[in-house]
Amino acid sequence: MLASTLVTTNAIDILLPKANGKTENKKSVAVSIKEDLTYYIDQKQINTPELESALINLLQEEESPTIVLRAEKSVPVDNVVQVMDIANRNKFKVILAVKPN
Repeated sequence: MLASTLVTTNAIDILLPKANGKTENKKSVAVSIKEDLTYYIDQKQINTPELESALINLLQEEESPTIVLRAEKSVPVDNVVQVMDIANRNKFKVILAVKPN
């Protein structure tokens, strides 16, 4: 997993945790978790039970399927790990988006 300050134009606006890292901009799918534990794929809200199947459908044709994980800093680690588990099961790369220091 990478931690990166990303340029993600197709994602909802959330308050990210801060960290040092490089900036990347490549084709990927943003998964955002808001403070109220609602999940979004890019800008579309999605129910948690549908998250994995939706990601598979979106990323199945990608040569290097990548999820940019954007979780507000107050989101419990369990919710972040849930998305990471989905990525691991499906061999998706995960980049954790952070706000630059």
